[in-house]
Amino acid sequence: MKTKVILAGVLACIGISAQAQNVQTEEPKGKAIVQVFGNFHTGFGAENNDRGFELERSYLGYEYNFGNGLSTKAVMDIGKSSDVSDYQRIAYIKNAMVSWKKGGLTLNGGLISTTQFNFQEKFWGYRYIMKSFQDEYKFGSSADLGLSVAYKFADWISADAIIVNGEGYKKIQKNDGLNYGLGVTLTPIKGFQIRFYGGLNESGEEGKKNITNMAAFMGYKNEKYTIGAEYNYMKNASYKEDANQSGYSVFTSINLSKSTSLYARFDDLYSKDDWNLSKDESAAILGAQFKLGKYVKIAPTFRMTMPKADEAKNGYYAYVNCYFGF
Repeated sequence: MKTKVILAGVLACIGISAQAQNVQTEEPKGKAIVQVFGNFHTGFGAENNDRGFELERSYLGYEYNFGNGLSTKAVMDIGKSSDVSDYQRIAYIKNAMVSWKKGGLTLNGGLISTTQFNFQEKFWGYRYIMKSFQDEYKFGSSADLGLSVAYKFADWISADAIIVNGEGYKKIQKNDGLNYGLGVTLTPIKGFQIRFYGGLNESGEEGKKNITNMAAFMGYKNEKYTIGAEYNYMKNASYKEDANQSGYSVFTSINLSKSTSLYARFDDLYSKDDWNLSKDESAAILGAQFKLGKYVKIAPTFRMTMPKADEAKNGYYAYVNCYFGF
């Protein structure tokens, strides 16, 4: 009898161990990161010669969760150079970071995503079609080397702080200055969010001015539609005194079904005393997104740019943007 009891206990332990191993097998700790942005576009009128297929950006990486809130992520960014005379593709390390989460606290270190416009970009939701306002018009970098901390005090309020080199992820640290940022996110009611951000990017060089960034965002999102608006201000752009820029962006999207949505957006960028008039513009996009399964999106889009410089002509473009990712 004792032998049977012991044998039954051993078998039960083996069964429990096997179930535990199965659970671990069914929940992998690591995952690959693959995102590819491409398009075919053609201009009209004055932009008639601007046409072709374009592979805008590819993100390749891996994320691993060690458990107990600790995780790491490494991502390569394969894109094009900002130098218009350089037609070669360039690969950068976009993220090489460690994160730790415990309760409402999140810590990030390494080559991390910045907090300046990350929230707006996610709320906009169509990064592969067009960058969010601050990213599109170079108000800051989307990643940098440093540390960030965020804390959720309650369901309706959270705050974050960041300190990074200030030169982005495409350049090594050249100057001694650092970039500091503080942000607060409010959620008064479900789906409705407000965010304020302020940042100071030290020049680190005598004779150059510190850059100040300020941003305010407000948006509402539910299963049927999204609407958002943001205002952005940058003082001493490129560390130049009185080279101030500001602008706003408003956007909306409507989900017609699980696989189809419509979206529209309008941007307006302007500079103090027209110092950057050659690049000041208004821009509008209108389009539709179709999800082809779980990993592929296609979005035919109409774009219009309206330069503010005298005698500059409006630009009209038709795009078919494509996204593949998991």
